[in-house]
Amino acid sequence: MNNENRKKLSDVLFIIAFVCVIIVGVLFVRNRIQDNHSEEIMDELREQASAASPSPTAPPSASPTQAPAASPTQSPAASPAATPVPTPEAVVNPYREAFLSNEDMGAWLQIPGTEIDYPVMWTPEDEEYYLYRGFDGSENKNGSLILDTDSCLNPLTTNLIIHGHNMKSGAMFGCLTDYEDESYYQEHKDIILYTEECQRNYEVIAVFRSQVFRKSDDVFKFYNFFQADTQEEFDDFYNNIKEMSLYDTGVTAEFGDRFITLSTCVYHVETGRFVVVAKEVEGGNTYLPLSE
Repeated sequence: MNNENRKKLSDVLFIIAFVCVIIVGVLFVRNRIQDNHSEEIMDELREQASAASPSPTAPPSASPTQAPAASPTQSPAASPAATPVPTPEAVVNPYREAFLSNEDMGAWLQIPGTEIDYPVMWTPEDEEYYLYRGFDGSENKNGSLILDTDSCLNPLTTNLIIHGHNMKSGAMFGCLTDYEDESYYQEHKDIILYTEECQRNYEVIAVFRSQVFRKSDDVFKFYNFFQADTQEEFDDFYNNIKEMSLYDTGVTAEFGDRFITLSTCVYHVETGRFVVVAKEVEGGNTYLPLSE
């Protein structure tokens, strides 16, 4: 190759490198703008919720091997598997403004002491609509937390599955894998779900790694469990999550209990998933209709 051709090649490579740098810079700035916009919206919604409910009902710290203690409004004879008994007087939903701002919001998920404090979007007609969209529908690489299409809040299914991206920034379910450390679990056992009707409290029961399998694989698929109408259906789910759990939480469950399952991508295998399952315990406040 003569000097002239080398110079032409060098110029072309320089131009390509320069264009790549420009593209990377533009994408970086755009992502930062999207992140800031999304975080501003989240902060506003959180502030509204905090102002509406300065003292929310805290989840009970039940003993891992015992059912939650009966509240003053709950009969001592109530079965530990019974639906949690809410407070008798309905109050204003702290996330009322968020629900009214976007009808696609199914609930608000919060894990006290962590970064997980986000709306959960539910679009049964298109489960992936918010995969790369923020709360307001604008494009965002973080996406939103998504309630699985086959889960339902009303009527409530046995299991609610919520998906979220595992972001390096820690956004969405970026800190969910911290549950691999048992000491982290010990400090973050409680999960709260604020629905239109009430506050639902949960306690972590199992933590494990899994994956999305082929349809033909005859294995336990956590992401296919939504409803247990029989003891056999319940046992299949319960026994498998306890066996797969990275450590023994000591929390037990029985037929009739309800669960919430949080799932995010991990990369121990191509379609890996990191999963946190929690059992519903004693309920919190019930809420007035949003229209009131």
